[in-house]
Amino acid sequence: MANGGENESGGKTRRRLCSCSKEDFLPEESFQSWANYSKALRETGLRLKDRFTARSVDKFEINEIKARSGNDMKKTLTWWDLIWFGIGAVIGSGIFVLTGQEARDSAGPAVILSYVVSGVSAMLSVFCYTEFAIEIPVAGGSFAYLRVELGDFVAFVAAGNIILEYIIGGAAVARSWTSYFATLLNHHPNDFRIYAASFASDYNRLDPIAVVVITLICFAAVISTKGSSRFNYVASIIHLVIIIFIIITGLTQADTKNLTADFAPFGAHGIFAAASVLFFAYIGFDAMSTMAEETKNPAKDIPLGLVGSMTITTACYCLMAITLCLMQPYYQIDPDAPFSVAFSAIGMDWAKYIVAFGALKGMTTVLLVSAVGQARYLTHIARTHMVPPWFAQVHSATGTPINATIFMLIATAIIAFFTALNVLSNLLSISTLFIFMLVAVALLVRRYYVAGETTEANRRKLVAAITVILAASLAAAMLWAIGVEGWIWYVMAFVVWLAATGYLWWAVPQARTPEMWGVPLVPWLPSASIAINIFLLGSIDAPSYVRFAIWSLLLFIYYIFFGLHATYDTAKAAAAAGV
Repeated sequence: MANGGENESGGKTRRRLCSCSKEDFLPEESFQSWANYSKALRETGLRLKDRFTARSVDKFEINEIKARSGNDMKKTLTWWDLIWFGIGAVIGSGIFVLTGQEARDSAGPAVILSYVVSGVSAMLSVFCYTEFAIEIPVAGGSFAYLRVELGDFVAFVAAGNIILEYIIGGAAVARSWTSYFATLLNHHPNDFRIYAASFASDYNRLDPIAVVVITLICFAAVISTKGSSRFNYVASIIHLVIIIFIIITGLTQADTKNLTADFAPFGAHGIFAAASVLFFAYIGFDAMSTMAEETKNPAKDIPLGLVGSMTITTACYCLMAITLCLMQPYYQIDPDAPFSVAFSAIGMDWAKYIVAFGALKGMTTVLLVSAVGQARYLTHIARTHMVPPWFAQVHSATGTPINATIFMLIATAIIAFFTALNVLSNLLSISTLFIFMLVAVALLVRRYYVAGETTEANRRKLVAAITVILAASLAAAMLWAIGVEGWIWYVMAFVVWLAATGYLWWAVPQARTPEMWGVPLVPWLPSASIAINIFLLGSIDAPSYVRFAIWSLLLFIYYIFFGLHATYDTAKAAAAAGV
Protein backbone atom coordinates (compact mmCIF):
# COMPACT_ATOMS: atom_id res chain seq x y z
CA MET A 1 0.00 0.00 0.00
CA ALA A 2 1.41 3.36 -0.92
CA ASN A 3 1.83 6.20 1.51
CA GLY A 4 0.62 8.63 -1.05
CA GLY A 5 -1.71 8.75 -4.04
CA GLU A 6 -3.16 10.89 -6.84
CA ASN A 7 -6.02 13.28 -6.12
CA GLU A 8 -8.65 14.10 -8.73
CA SER A 9 -6.67 17.02 -10.17
CA GLY A 10 -3.59 14.89 -10.62
CA GLY A 11 -1.68 16.30 -7.65
CA LYS A 12 0.01 14.19 -5.03
CA THR A 13 -1.67 13.68 -1.68
CA ARG A 14 0.16 12.21 1.27
CA ARG A 15 -1.52 9.53 3.37
CA ARG A 16 -0.94 9.94 7.06
CA LEU A 17 1.37 7.12 8.14
CA CYS A 18 -0.59 6.39 11.30
CA SER A 19 -4.05 6.65 9.77
CA CYS A 20 -6.43 3.99 11.02
CA SER A 21 -9.31 4.05 8.58
CA LYS A 22 -11.14 0.97 7.34
CA GLU A 23 -9.30 1.29 4.03
CA ASP A 24 -5.99 0.91 5.82
CA PHE A 25 -7.03 -2.39 7.38
CA LEU A 26 -9.69 -3.99 5.15
CA PRO A 27 -9.50 -2.44 1.68
CA GLU A 28 -10.41 -5.64 -0.18
CA GLU A 29 -13.69 -6.11 -2.07
CA SER A 30 -14.96 -8.83 0.28
CA PHE A 31 -15.02 -6.40 3.21
CA GLN A 32 -16.69 -3.43 1.53
CA SER A 33 -20.16 -4.49 2.69
CA TRP A 34 -21.90 -7.20 4.70
CA ALA A 35 -23.38 -8.54 1.47
CA ASN A 36 -19.91 -8.89 -0.04
CA TYR A 37 -18.61 -10.57 3.10
CA SER A 38 -21.52 -13.03 3.17
CA LYS A 39 -20.87 -13.89 -0.47
CA ALA A 40 -17.17 -14.42 0.31
CA LEU A 41 -17.98 -16.77 3.19
CA ARG A 42 -20.24 -18.84 0.95
CA GLU A 43 -17.33 -19.22 -1.48
CA THR A 44 -14.86 -20.25 1.25
CA GLY A 45 -14.37 -23.76 -0.15
CA LEU A 46 -13.59 -22.59 -3.68
CA ARG A 47 -11.35 -19.80 -2.44
CA LEU A 48 -9.47 -22.15 -0.12
CA LYS A 49 -8.83 -24.52 -3.02
CA ASP A 50 -7.56 -21.61 -5.12
CA ARG A 51 -5.17 -20.28 -2.47
CA PHE A 52 -3.98 -23.72 -1.42
CA THR A 53 -2.51 -24.35 -4.86
CA ALA A 54 -1.51 -20.75 -5.69
CA ARG A 55 2.25 -20.11 -5.89
CA SER A 56 4.02 -16.79 -6.24
CA VAL A 57 7.09 -16.20 -8.44
CA ASP A 58 10.46 -14.59 -7.69
CA LYS A 59 9.95 -11.44 -9.76
CA PHE A 60 6.52 -10.80 -8.30
CA GLU A 61 7.88 -10.96 -4.73
CA ILE A 62 10.90 -8.81 -5.56
CA ASN A 63 9.09 -6.13 -7.57
CA GLU A 64 5.29 -5.99 -7.28
CA ILE A 65 4.90 -7.14 -3.67
CA LYS A 66 7.73 -4.92 -2.46
CA ALA A 67 6.19 -1.90 -4.19
CA ARG A 68 3.08 -2.16 -1.99
CA SER A 69 5.01 -0.57 0.89
CA GLY A 70 5.04 2.75 -0.97
CA ASN A 71 8.66 3.55 -0.13
CA ASP A 72 11.76 1.39 -0.55
CA MET A 73 13.91 0.30 2.35
CA LYS A 74 17.38 1.81 2.16
CA LYS A 75 20.23 -0.41 0.88
CA THR A 76 22.89 0.37 3.45
CA LEU A 77 24.17 -2.99 4.72
CA THR A 78 27.32 -4.97 3.83
CA TRP A 79 28.57 -8.46 4.78
CA TRP A 80 30.44 -6.88 7.68
CA ASP A 81 27.18 -5.41 9.02
CA LEU A 82 25.45 -8.79 8.57
CA ILE A 83 28.13 -10.70 10.50
CA TRP A 84 27.77 -8.38 13.47
CA PHE A 85 24.00 -8.37 13.14
CA GLY A 86 24.19 -12.18 13.25
CA ILE A 87 26.36 -12.22 16.36
CA GLY A 88 24.17 -9.61 17.98
CA ALA A 89 21.00 -11.45 17.01
CA VAL A 90 22.02 -14.86 18.26
CA ILE A 91 24.35 -14.63 21.26
CA GLY A 92 22.07 -13.55 24.07
CA SER A 93 19.51 -15.15 26.35
CA GLY A 94 20.06 -18.70 25.06
CA ILE A 95 23.65 -19.10 26.17
CA PHE A 96 23.40 -16.95 29.30
CA VAL A 97 20.20 -18.47 30.68
CA LEU A 98 19.10 -21.68 28.98
CA THR A 99 22.54 -23.27 29.36
CA GLY A 100 22.05 -23.39 33.11
CA GLN A 101 18.45 -24.57 32.88
CA GLU A 102 19.22 -27.42 30.49
CA ALA A 103 22.52 -28.47 32.09
CA ARG A 104 20.89 -28.81 35.51
CA ASP A 105 17.55 -30.31 34.51
CA SER A 106 18.00 -32.12 31.18
CA ALA A 107 21.51 -32.99 30.01
CA GLY A 108 24.13 -32.42 32.72
CA PRO A 109 27.64 -31.67 31.36
CA ALA A 110 26.53 -33.32 28.10
CA VAL A 111 24.79 -30.01 27.39
CA ILE A 112 27.95 -29.42 25.34
CA LEU A 113 26.78 -32.14 22.93
CA SER A 114 23.31 -30.60 22.94
CA TYR A 115 24.83 -27.39 21.63
CA VAL A 116 26.66 -29.32 18.93
CA VAL A 117 23.45 -31.05 17.80
CA SER A 118 21.41 -27.86 17.71
CA GLY A 119 24.35 -26.06 16.06
CA VAL A 120 24.49 -28.62 13.24
CA SER A 121 20.76 -28.23 12.71
CA ALA A 122 21.08 -24.44 12.67
CA MET A 123 23.98 -24.51 10.21
CA LEU A 124 22.06 -26.72 7.78
CA SER A 125 19.18 -24.25 7.95
CA VAL A 126 21.62 -21.37 7.39
CA PHE A 127 22.67 -22.92 4.07
CA CYS A 128 19.04 -23.18 2.95
CA TYR A 129 18.23 -19.62 4.01
CA THR A 130 21.33 -18.27 2.28
CA GLU A 131 20.41 -19.60 -1.16
CA PHE A 132 16.87 -18.25 -0.86
CA ALA A 133 17.97 -14.85 0.48
CA ILE A 134 20.29 -14.36 -2.51
CA GLU A 135 17.72 -15.46 -5.09
CA ILE A 136 14.75 -13.66 -3.46
CA PRO A 137 16.23 -10.66 -1.59
CA VAL A 138 13.10 -9.30 0.07
CA ALA A 139 12.09 -8.44 3.63
CA GLY A 140 9.74 -11.43 3.87
CA GLY A 141 12.45 -14.00 4.53
CA SER A 142 11.12 -17.54 4.88
CA PHE A 143 7.54 -16.35 4.34
CA ALA A 144 8.40 -15.14 0.83
CA TYR A 145 10.41 -18.29 0.07
CA LEU A 146 7.50 -20.53 1.03
CA ARG A 147 4.99 -18.47 -0.97
CA VAL A 148 7.10 -19.03 -4.07
CA GLU A 149 7.79 -22.74 -3.61
CA LEU A 150 5.06 -24.28 -1.43
CA GLY A 151 2.14 -21.95 -2.06
CA ASP A 152 -0.02 -19.37 -0.36
CA PHE A 153 -1.61 -21.54 2.34
CA VAL A 154 1.65 -23.10 3.57
CA ALA A 155 3.17 -19.61 3.61
CA PHE A 156 0.30 -18.41 5.81
CA VAL A 157 0.86 -21.26 8.28
CA ALA A 158 4.53 -20.32 8.36
CA ALA A 159 3.66 -16.63 8.71
CA GLY A 160 1.67 -17.26 11.86
CA ASN A 161 4.51 -19.25 13.34
CA ILE A 162 7.09 -16.66 12.32
CA ILE A 163 5.11 -14.00 14.15
CA LEU A 164 4.76 -16.30 17.17
CA GLU A 165 8.50 -17.10 17.05
CA TYR A 166 9.53 -13.46 17.19
CA ILE A 167 7.02 -12.39 19.82
CA ILE A 168 7.89 -15.28 22.13
CA GLY A 169 11.62 -15.00 21.43
CA GLY A 170 11.65 -11.31 22.25
CA ALA A 171 9.58 -11.89 25.39
CA ALA A 172 11.95 -14.63 26.59
CA VAL A 173 15.02 -12.44 26.08
CA ALA A 174 13.38 -9.46 27.79
CA ARG A 175 12.56 -11.52 30.87
CA SER A 176 16.12 -12.83 30.94
CA TRP A 177 17.30 -9.23 30.78
CA THR A 178 15.48 -8.58 34.04
CA SER A 179 17.11 -11.61 35.68
CA TYR A 180 20.63 -10.50 34.86
CA PHE A 181 19.88 -6.88 35.73
CA ALA A 182 18.82 -8.03 39.18
CA THR A 183 22.03 -10.06 39.50
CA LEU A 184 24.09 -7.03 38.52
CA LEU A 185 22.52 -5.15 41.44
CA ASN A 186 23.09 -8.02 43.91
CA HIS A 187 19.46 -9.17 43.89
CA HIS A 188 17.78 -12.49 43.22
CA PRO A 189 16.57 -12.76 39.58
CA ASN A 190 12.91 -12.56 40.70
CA ASP A 191 13.33 -9.63 43.10
CA PHE A 192 12.30 -7.03 40.50
CA ARG A 193 9.24 -8.97 39.39
CA ILE A 194 5.81 -8.51 40.94
CA TYR A 195 4.28 -11.66 42.42
CA ALA A 196 0.58 -12.12 41.56
CA ALA A 197 -0.68 -14.97 43.77
CA SER A 198 -4.01 -15.30 41.95
CA PHE A 199 -2.35 -16.14 38.60
CA ALA A 200 -1.21 -19.59 37.42
CA SER A 201 2.31 -20.59 38.46
CA ASP A 202 3.98 -19.95 35.08
CA TYR A 203 2.30 -16.56 34.69
CA ASN A 204 2.40 -15.01 38.16
CA ARG A 205 5.77 -13.19 38.07
CA LEU A 206 4.91 -9.88 36.40
CA ASP A 207 7.89 -8.19 34.77
CA PRO A 208 7.56 -4.39 34.28
CA ILE A 209 11.30 -3.98 33.59
CA ALA A 210 10.99 -6.24 30.53
CA VAL A 211 8.24 -3.96 29.20
CA VAL A 212 10.41 -0.86 29.66
CA VAL A 213 13.36 -2.48 27.88
CA ILE A 214 11.19 -3.54 24.92
CA THR A 215 9.77 -0.01 24.67
CA LEU A 216 13.25 1.53 24.46
CA ILE A 217 14.30 -1.03 21.85
CA CYS A 218 11.21 -0.11 19.82
CA PHE A 219 12.30 3.54 19.62
CA ALA A 220 15.78 2.54 18.44
CA ALA A 221 14.45 0.13 15.79
CA VAL A 222 12.13 2.64 14.10
CA ILE A 223 14.73 5.39 13.74
CA SER A 224 17.30 3.81 11.40
CA THR A 225 18.46 0.37 10.26
CA LYS A 226 22.00 1.63 9.64
CA GLY A 227 22.05 3.35 13.04
CA SER A 228 20.91 0.10 14.65
CA SER A 229 23.69 -1.67 12.76
CA ARG A 230 26.36 0.71 14.06
CA PHE A 231 25.19 0.35 17.64
CA ASN A 232 25.04 -3.42 17.26
CA TYR A 233 28.54 -3.49 15.74
CA VAL A 234 30.13 -1.67 18.70
CA ALA A 235 28.08 -3.57 21.29
CA SER A 236 28.88 -6.94 19.73
CA ILE A 237 32.62 -6.28 19.85
CA ILE A 238 32.29 -5.53 23.57
CA HIS A 239 30.21 -8.68 23.91
CA LEU A 240 32.86 -10.87 22.29
CA VAL A 241 35.52 -9.41 24.57
CA ILE A 242 33.40 -10.32 27.61
CA ILE A 243 32.78 -13.83 26.26
CA ILE A 244 36.54 -14.32 25.86
CA PHE A 245 36.96 -13.07 29.44
CA ILE A 246 34.36 -15.58 30.70
CA ILE A 247 36.04 -18.48 28.89
CA ILE A 248 39.62 -17.66 29.93
CA THR A 249 38.82 -16.68 33.52
CA GLY A 250 36.41 -19.57 34.00
CA LEU A 251 38.89 -22.13 32.69
CA THR A 252 41.48 -20.97 35.22
CA GLN A 253 39.06 -22.25 37.88
CA ALA A 254 38.19 -25.46 36.07
CA ASP A 255 37.76 -28.78 37.84
CA THR A 256 37.69 -31.67 35.38
CA LYS A 257 35.80 -33.82 37.89
CA ASN A 258 32.74 -31.61 37.36
CA LEU A 259 32.78 -32.59 33.69
CA THR A 260 33.78 -36.24 33.83
CA ALA A 261 32.25 -37.56 37.07
CA ASP A 262 28.78 -37.90 35.52
CA PHE A 263 28.94 -36.57 31.98
CA ALA A 264 25.47 -37.60 30.76
CA PRO A 265 23.31 -38.23 33.84
CA PHE A 266 20.07 -38.06 31.86
CA GLY A 267 21.27 -40.18 28.94
CA ALA A 268 20.75 -39.63 25.23
CA HIS A 269 17.15 -38.54 25.76
CA GLY A 270 18.36 -35.72 27.97
CA ILE A 271 20.91 -34.61 25.36
CA PHE A 272 18.32 -34.36 22.58
CA ALA A 273 15.66 -32.87 24.85
CA ALA A 274 18.15 -30.13 25.77
CA ALA A 275 19.13 -29.71 22.11
CA SER A 276 15.51 -29.07 21.13
CA VAL A 277 15.28 -26.29 23.72
CA LEU A 278 18.78 -24.91 23.12
CA PHE A 279 17.88 -24.43 19.47
CA PHE A 280 16.40 -21.24 20.92
CA ALA A 281 19.99 -20.08 21.44
CA TYR A 282 20.56 -20.11 17.66
CA ILE A 283 17.37 -18.32 16.75
CA GLY A 284 18.04 -14.93 15.22
CA PHE A 285 20.02 -15.76 12.10
CA ASP A 286 16.76 -15.93 10.13
CA ALA A 287 16.27 -12.25 10.96
CA MET A 288 19.34 -11.57 8.84
CA SER A 289 17.63 -13.03 5.78
CA THR A 290 14.93 -10.39 6.14
CA MET A 291 17.63 -7.73 5.70
CA ALA A 292 18.44 -8.93 2.18
CA GLU A 293 16.27 -6.13 0.81
CA GLU A 294 18.58 -3.62 2.54
CA THR A 295 21.84 -5.33 1.53
CA LYS A 296 24.06 -3.67 -1.07
CA ASN A 297 25.32 -6.85 -2.74
CA PRO A 298 23.21 -9.87 -1.68
CA ALA A 299 25.22 -12.44 -3.68
CA LYS A 300 28.41 -11.59 -1.79
CA ASP A 301 27.17 -10.18 1.49
CA ILE A 302 24.57 -12.75 2.52
CA PRO A 303 26.73 -15.93 2.37
CA LEU A 304 29.59 -14.23 4.20
CA GLY A 305 27.27 -12.68 6.77
CA LEU A 306 25.10 -15.71 7.53
CA VAL A 307 27.69 -18.49 7.48
CA GLY A 308 30.39 -16.36 9.11
CA SER A 309 28.25 -15.27 12.04
CA MET A 310 26.89 -18.79 12.62
CA THR A 311 30.40 -20.28 12.67
CA ILE A 312 31.57 -17.74 15.27
CA THR A 313 28.42 -18.25 17.33
CA THR A 314 28.65 -22.06 17.42
CA ALA A 315 32.28 -21.93 18.54
CA CYS A 316 31.45 -19.45 21.31
CA TYR A 317 28.52 -21.54 22.55
CA CYS A 318 30.48 -24.78 22.82
CA LEU A 319 33.40 -23.10 24.61
CA MET A 320 31.10 -21.31 27.07
CA ALA A 321 29.17 -24.51 27.82
CA ILE A 322 32.43 -26.37 28.51
CA THR A 323 33.59 -23.55 30.78
CA LEU A 324 30.39 -23.51 32.82
CA CYS A 325 30.35 -27.28 33.31
CA LEU A 326 34.01 -27.25 34.43
CA MET A 327 33.35 -24.50 36.99
CA GLN A 328 30.49 -26.17 38.88
CA PRO A 329 28.83 -29.59 39.28
CA TYR A 330 25.82 -29.59 36.95
CA TYR A 331 23.33 -30.00 39.82
CA GLN A 332 24.57 -26.77 41.45
CA ILE A 333 24.24 -24.63 38.31
CA ASP A 334 21.74 -21.78 38.72
CA PRO A 335 18.96 -21.91 36.09
CA ASP A 336 18.35 -18.13 35.98
CA ALA A 337 21.85 -16.58 35.94
CA PRO A 338 24.25 -19.55 35.64
CA PHE A 339 27.49 -17.77 34.78
CA SER A 340 27.15 -15.01 37.36
CA VAL A 341 26.30 -17.47 40.13
CA ALA A 342 29.11 -19.83 39.03
CA PHE A 343 31.72 -17.09 39.45
CA SER A 344 30.31 -16.22 42.87
CA ALA A 345 30.44 -19.89 43.89
CA ILE A 346 34.17 -20.13 43.15
CA GLY A 347 34.97 -16.98 45.11
CA MET A 348 35.23 -14.56 42.18
CA ASP A 349 32.31 -12.37 43.17
CA TRP A 350 33.72 -9.40 41.28
CA ALA A 351 33.56 -11.30 37.99
CA LYS A 352 29.81 -11.76 38.17
CA TYR A 353 29.35 -8.05 37.48
CA ILE A 354 31.33 -8.32 34.23
CA VAL A 355 29.32 -11.41 33.30
CA ALA A 356 26.01 -9.73 34.09
CA PHE A 357 27.01 -6.66 32.06
CA GLY A 358 27.99 -8.87 29.12
CA ALA A 359 24.72 -10.78 29.34
CA LEU A 360 22.71 -7.56 29.44
CA LYS A 361 24.59 -6.22 26.44
CA GLY A 362 24.04 -9.46 24.53
CA MET A 363 20.35 -9.53 25.29
CA THR A 364 19.98 -5.87 24.30
CA THR A 365 21.45 -6.48 20.84
CA VAL A 366 19.35 -9.65 20.45
CA LEU A 367 16.24 -7.60 21.17
CA LEU A 368 17.33 -4.87 18.77
CA VAL A 369 18.09 -7.19 15.85
CA SER A 370 14.94 -9.17 16.60
CA ALA A 371 12.91 -5.96 16.49
CA VAL A 372 14.41 -5.11 13.10
CA GLY A 373 13.81 -8.62 11.72
CA GLN A 374 10.32 -9.22 13.02
CA ALA A 375 9.03 -5.93 11.65
CA ARG A 376 10.33 -6.80 8.20
CA TYR A 377 8.63 -10.18 8.30
CA LEU A 378 5.32 -8.57 9.23
CA THR A 379 5.82 -5.89 6.57
CA HIS A 380 6.13 -8.44 3.78
CA ILE A 381 3.27 -10.55 5.12
CA ALA A 382 1.12 -7.39 5.08
CA ARG A 383 2.18 -6.64 1.51
CA THR A 384 0.36 -9.83 0.50
CA HIS A 385 -2.73 -8.75 2.55
CA MET A 386 -2.59 -11.86 4.76
CA VAL A 387 -2.64 -9.30 7.55
CA PRO A 388 -3.93 -5.73 7.11
CA PRO A 389 -1.80 -3.72 4.63
CA TRP A 390 -1.47 -0.93 7.21
CA PHE A 391 1.45 -2.92 8.61
CA ALA A 392 3.24 -2.81 5.24
CA GLN A 393 3.79 0.95 5.24
CA VAL A 394 7.41 2.12 5.18
CA HIS A 395 8.14 5.62 6.48
CA SER A 396 9.47 7.89 3.74
CA ALA A 397 12.00 9.63 6.00
CA THR A 398 13.42 6.77 8.08
CA GLY A 399 13.00 4.01 5.48
CA THR A 400 11.77 1.71 8.25
CA PRO A 401 8.40 -0.09 8.77
CA ILE A 402 7.24 1.85 11.82
CA ASN A 403 3.71 0.42 12.11
CA ALA A 404 4.90 -3.18 12.00
CA THR A 405 7.72 -2.50 14.48
CA ILE A 406 5.45 -0.89 17.06
CA PHE A 407 2.75 -3.57 16.79
CA MET A 408 5.18 -6.48 17.16
CA LEU A 409 6.90 -4.94 20.15
CA ILE A 410 3.61 -4.16 21.90
CA ALA A 411 2.63 -7.83 21.53
CA THR A 412 6.09 -8.87 22.77
CA ALA A 413 5.81 -6.62 25.81
CA ILE A 414 2.42 -8.08 26.79
CA ILE A 415 3.75 -11.66 26.65
CA ALA A 416 6.97 -10.70 28.46
CA PHE A 417 5.01 -9.09 31.29
CA PHE A 418 3.29 -12.35 32.27
CA THR A 419 4.98 -15.50 30.97
CA ALA A 420 7.82 -17.57 32.48
CA LEU A 421 10.93 -18.43 30.45
CA ASN A 422 10.44 -22.21 30.45
CA VAL A 423 7.00 -21.86 28.83
CA LEU A 424 8.36 -19.48 26.22
CA SER A 425 11.48 -21.45 25.24
CA ASN A 426 9.69 -24.75 24.53
CA LEU A 427 6.89 -23.18 22.50
CA LEU A 428 9.42 -21.08 20.60
CA SER A 429 11.47 -24.12 19.61
CA ILE A 430 8.41 -25.85 18.10
CA SER A 431 7.59 -22.88 15.86
CA THR A 432 11.19 -22.37 14.78
CA LEU A 433 12.02 -26.00 14.03
CA PHE A 434 8.75 -26.31 12.09
CA ILE A 435 9.58 -23.28 9.92
CA PHE A 436 13.16 -24.40 9.29
CA MET A 437 11.90 -27.81 8.22
CA LEU A 438 9.50 -26.17 5.74
CA VAL A 439 12.30 -24.00 4.30
CA ALA A 440 14.41 -27.13 3.67
CA VAL A 441 11.45 -28.78 1.90
CA ALA A 442 10.97 -25.61 -0.14
CA LEU A 443 14.61 -25.68 -1.23
CA LEU A 444 14.21 -29.22 -2.57
CA VAL A 445 11.11 -28.13 -4.47
CA ARG A 446 12.96 -25.11 -5.85
CA ARG A 447 15.87 -27.18 -7.16
CA TYR A 448 13.81 -30.03 -8.62
CA TYR A 449 10.59 -28.42 -9.84
CA VAL A 450 9.96 -25.57 -12.27
CA ALA A 451 6.39 -25.09 -13.50
CA GLY A 452 6.10 -25.72 -17.22
CA GLU A 453 9.51 -27.36 -17.46
CA THR A 454 9.51 -30.32 -15.06
CA THR A 455 7.76 -33.36 -16.55
CA GLU A 456 4.77 -34.90 -14.80
CA ALA A 457 6.77 -38.09 -14.17
CA ASN A 458 9.59 -36.21 -12.47
CA ARG A 459 7.11 -34.15 -10.46
CA ARG A 460 5.56 -37.35 -9.11
CA LYS A 461 8.98 -38.77 -8.27
CA LEU A 462 9.83 -35.57 -6.39
CA VAL A 463 6.59 -35.65 -4.40
CA ALA A 464 7.10 -39.32 -3.55
CA ALA A 465 10.70 -38.80 -2.44
CA ILE A 466 9.88 -35.81 -0.23
CA THR A 467 6.89 -37.64 1.26
CA VAL A 468 9.07 -40.62 2.23
CA ILE A 469 11.80 -38.34 3.62
CA LEU A 470 9.20 -36.62 5.82
CA ALA A 471 7.61 -39.92 6.85
CA ALA A 472 10.92 -41.53 7.82
CA SER A 473 11.96 -38.46 9.80
CA LEU A 474 8.59 -38.28 11.53
CA ALA A 475 8.72 -42.00 12.38
CA ALA A 476 12.12 -41.60 14.05
CA ALA A 477 10.89 -38.56 15.99
CA MET A 478 7.76 -40.38 17.21
CA LEU A 479 9.77 -43.44 18.25
CA TRP A 480 12.03 -41.16 20.25
CA ALA A 481 9.12 -39.22 21.75
CA ILE A 482 7.39 -42.34 23.10
CA GLY A 483 10.66 -43.75 24.43
CA VAL A 484 11.14 -46.81 22.24
CA GLU A 485 14.32 -48.62 23.35
CA GLY A 486 16.76 -50.45 21.11
CA TRP A 487 18.44 -49.32 17.92
CA ILE A 488 16.78 -51.47 15.26
CA TRP A 489 13.75 -49.22 14.65
CA TYR A 490 15.91 -46.12 14.37
CA VAL A 491 18.23 -47.86 11.91
CA MET A 492 15.20 -48.83 9.81
CA ALA A 493 13.97 -45.22 9.76
CA PHE A 494 17.47 -44.03 8.80
CA VAL A 495 17.72 -46.56 5.96
CA VAL A 496 14.34 -45.44 4.58
CA TRP A 497 15.44 -41.78 4.78
CA LEU A 498 18.73 -42.63 3.10
CA ALA A 499 17.00 -44.56 0.32
CA ALA A 500 14.48 -41.77 -0.35
CA THR A 501 17.19 -39.10 -0.46
CA GLY A 502 19.37 -41.29 -2.67
CA TYR A 503 16.45 -41.94 -5.02
CA LEU A 504 15.84 -38.19 -5.34
CA TRP A 505 19.54 -37.63 -6.10
CA TRP A 506 19.69 -40.44 -8.66
CA ALA A 507 16.27 -40.52 -10.34
CA VAL A 508 15.14 -36.87 -10.52
CA PRO A 509 17.16 -34.32 -12.52
CA GLN A 510 17.56 -30.88 -10.99
CA ALA A 511 15.37 -28.37 -12.81
CA ARG A 512 17.10 -25.23 -11.61
CA THR A 513 20.71 -24.16 -10.98
CA PRO A 514 21.26 -21.18 -8.66
CA GLU A 515 22.59 -18.19 -10.57
CA MET A 516 24.91 -16.85 -7.87
CA TRP A 517 25.29 -19.17 -4.86
CA GLY A 518 23.74 -22.50 -4.04
CA VAL A 519 23.56 -25.00 -1.20
CA PRO A 520 26.18 -27.73 -1.74
CA LEU A 521 25.39 -31.45 -1.79
CA VAL A 522 21.73 -31.14 -2.78
CA PRO A 523 19.57 -33.09 -1.95
CA TRP A 524 21.61 -34.47 0.97
CA LEU A 525 22.03 -31.30 3.06
CA PRO A 526 18.39 -30.10 2.77
CA SER A 527 17.16 -33.64 3.46
CA ALA A 528 19.42 -33.86 6.53
CA SER A 529 18.02 -30.51 7.70
CA ILE A 530 14.48 -31.89 7.40
CA ALA A 531 15.40 -35.02 9.36
CA ILE A 532 17.21 -33.34 12.25
CA ASN A 533 14.60 -30.59 12.66
CA ILE A 534 11.76 -33.11 12.82
CA PHE A 535 13.76 -35.35 15.17
CA LEU A 536 14.34 -32.46 17.57
CA LEU A 537 10.60 -31.73 17.48
CA GLY A 538 10.13 -35.20 18.97
CA SER A 539 12.06 -34.16 22.07
CA ILE A 540 9.78 -31.30 23.12
CA ASP A 541 7.31 -31.78 25.98
CA ALA A 542 3.58 -32.49 25.45
CA PRO A 543 2.19 -29.29 27.10
CA SER A 544 4.11 -27.21 24.56
CA TYR A 545 2.36 -29.06 21.74
CA VAL A 546 -1.02 -28.34 23.34
CA ARG A 547 -0.18 -24.61 23.30
CA PHE A 548 1.06 -24.95 19.73
CA ALA A 549 -2.20 -26.66 18.70
CA ILE A 550 -4.25 -23.87 20.27
CA TRP A 551 -2.22 -21.26 18.38
CA SER A 552 -2.59 -23.21 15.12
CA LEU A 553 -6.38 -23.39 15.61
CA LEU A 554 -6.54 -19.63 16.16
CA LEU A 555 -4.50 -19.10 13.00
CA PHE A 556 -6.85 -21.27 10.96
CA ILE A 557 -9.92 -19.42 12.27
CA TYR A 558 -8.35 -16.08 11.33
CA TYR A 559 -7.44 -17.38 7.89
CA ILE A 560 -10.92 -18.74 7.13
CA PHE A 561 -12.71 -15.55 8.15
CA PHE A 562 -10.22 -12.86 7.07
CA GLY A 563 -6.84 -13.82 5.60
CA LEU A 564 -8.21 -16.14 2.91
CA HIS A 565 -10.62 -13.56 1.50
CA ALA A 566 -8.14 -10.69 1.66
CA THR A 567 -5.44 -12.61 -0.23
CA TYR A 568 -7.97 -14.02 -2.72
CA ASP A 569 -9.28 -10.55 -3.58
CA THR A 570 -5.75 -9.12 -3.81
CA ALA A 571 -4.61 -11.91 -6.14
CA LYS A 572 -7.66 -11.49 -8.38
CA ALA A 573 -7.19 -7.72 -8.51
CA ALA A 574 -3.54 -8.18 -9.48
CA ALA A 575 -4.50 -10.69 -12.19
CA ALA A 576 -7.15 -8.34 -13.56
CA ALA A 577 -4.57 -5.56 -13.72
CA GLY A 578 -2.25 -7.85 -15.66
CA VAL A 579 0.38 -7.99 -12.91
